[in-house]
Amino acid sequence: GDVPSICPPQTRELVRAVLSNPLHTMTKSVKLSKKARSQLATASKKNLPTIEELRNCIPKHCFERSPVTGSYYILRDGIVILAFGLLAWQLPYENVPLWAYIAWAAYAFWQGTALTGWWVIAHECGHGAFSPSQKLNDVVGFVLHTVLLVPYFGWQYSHAKHHSKTNHLLDGETHVPSTKKGFRAYKKVHDIIGDDAFAGLEVVLHLLLGWPMYLFINATGARRLNKEFGHKRIPKGEILDHFRPDSKLFPSTWKFAVFLSTAGLLIWLCILGFVGTKIGFWRLTLMYFFPYLWTNAWLVLYTWLQHTEENIPHWGVEEWTWLKGAALGTIDREYGIFDWFHHDIGSTHVCHHIFSKIPHYHAHEATRALKKKLGKLYNHTDELWIQSMWRVAKTCHYIDGVAGEQFYKAARDY
Repeated sequence: GDVPSICPPQTRELVRAVLSNPLHTMTKSVKLSKKARSQLATASKKNLPTIEELRNCIPKHCFERSPVTGSYYILRDGIVILAFGLLAWQLPYENVPLWAYIAWAAYAFWQGTALTGWWVIAHECGHGAFSPSQKLNDVVGFVLHTVLLVPYFGWQYSHAKHHSKTNHLLDGETHVPSTKKGFRAYKKVHDIIGDDAFAGLEVVLHLLLGWPMYLFINATGARRLNKEFGHKRIPKGEILDHFRPDSKLFPSTWKFAVFLSTAGLLIWLCILGFVGTKIGFWRLTLMYFFPYLWTNAWLVLYTWLQHTEENIPHWGVEEWTWLKGAALGTIDREYGIFDWFHHDIGSTHVCHHIFSKIPHYHAHEATRALKKKLGKLYNHTDELWIQSMWRVAKTCHYIDGVAGEQFYKAARDY
């Protein structure tokens, strides 16, 4: 009864099996044909609850936002960050022996991991999930994100667009798939270095360069300008960055907010420069900038894996709807101990995309309710996150075009 009658008998059982556990089955056992994918999508659209039905299935207290509770998590993360910092302060930073190099590398990873907790809370502030007061949200989010070299208001706008246009092939923000035509040059690289090396290159480019490239040139961002500029395709050579108030990434009403973000970053960079003159720029790099790179890697990893999968669709203008993008275009994954550090941002992301004002400390309870309501349409995998990263890096490279419903394809199948 859960498979529509349009499915021919020979594929009904396959689609029914996939629907029984969509992501886990598809990524580990079954590679669907284009026709079967279309049939699956038809079944998904038919059974997708309304936003009102989804809201009503969640306990009302999950929507309550407490700045006191939110501040507790800021303090908790701050204690962890301070503890790591105090430990690292004891390490030698000149004439460094081998054991100290290893210790500094471990510090960079774990401090970057801890700082990502503040990053996630600042991100919640941008959504209005920290407090009922948006002014308080913006003050807290601005401070936390500025300390992490994030242009708070500029990114708040583009991230809100990511939520409002999730998996939209023209207007989506971040990790919008390349088309077959746009992937042509990368295919040549793939053919030269091979499948595994290309996957490794994908991981490095995403985790090391992905964040600055997104901030400075809007890499993997939308294919066309916002409504104020007529939804025209982005002109060749036009740079959409997160720092200039007149960047065409933003509508004119955001100019002052973007200016404040950039001014805040310049002031923070001056503070860092002053600190560098006191403790030495190499020590500052060890204490701050290397962990900062790991924080960037974490946030890109989450965004990449939350919406990228061989059998998770992206849609053109005619096929896309907001609820399809939020519910069917998003995946929950488990991250082990890192869920504690990062406030479950990766394991409750379906909930976050549907109701972004639910604070993280209610997200698991809300997710359980949504999972029950969505049933077979809830996307989740127990696959180890690092395995998912490698598999996605090997299989999710391009789509055929920007019309209709599109699924990722691998470079080896080009």
